[in-house]
Amino acid sequence: MKQEPRPRKGSKPLPSGRGDVTKLVLADDEHLVRGAIAALLGLEEDLEVVAEVGRGDQVVDTVVEHGAAVAVLDIEMPGATGLEAAAELRERAPDCGVVILTSFGRPGYLRRALASGARGFLAKDAPVEQLAGAIRKVHGGGRYIDTELAAAAMVGGESPLTDREAEVLRAAADGATVARIARNLHLTEGTVRNYLSNAIGKTGAENRMAAIRTAQDMGWL
Repeated sequence: MKQEPRPRKGSKPLPSGRGDVTKLVLADDEHLVRGAIAALLGLEEDLEVVAEVGRGDQVVDTVVEHGAAVAVLDIEMPGATGLEAAAELRERAPDCGVVILTSFGRPGYLRRALASGARGFLAKDAPVEQLAGAIRKVHGGGRYIDTELAAAAMVGGESPLTDREAEVLRAAADGATVARIARNLHLTEGTVRNYLSNAIGKTGAENRMAAIRTAQDMGWL
């Protein structure tokens, strides 16, 4: 069943001397986690979660509908990832800042998040004061990158995979055959095998599934 965006009821008065309240859209497919984050952010006088969604492909329309200034996005969601939603926001709602939350310390995620247009990146279990500070900084045009996640990204290094190799690995993640991957990506079967072979070699894996696991663990997919 498709999950509809859930608007937040009511609106808080403008805090005296603090200026306008910053409107937020919160996206996370875990209902309890999303609700907890929304409740904690709701305690901040200058922040207001105006809508919550559980799917990545609902983010952009919801941001546009509510005129949100900042979108706080989980990475792994049905419909579209938070990184894909961030990239689409950059095109359709460029004035909306993006803060990415992650429960995975995968080095490649930070680089991909920055490439998608996100200006904030921190762990999902960060204190609410840290998240609120990141939102304010991003709303003000700055960046906020969790120092531990940034250090992990530097140690992890760049992805060795080309865009096509990563695309083929993603297509193979559900156990698809070479023939099906070739049809879906409009490639020849020989080309698919070459990309898979290259990816296996670059990740130092023994087979395609091991290559997929390695690439996912590193945040390259």
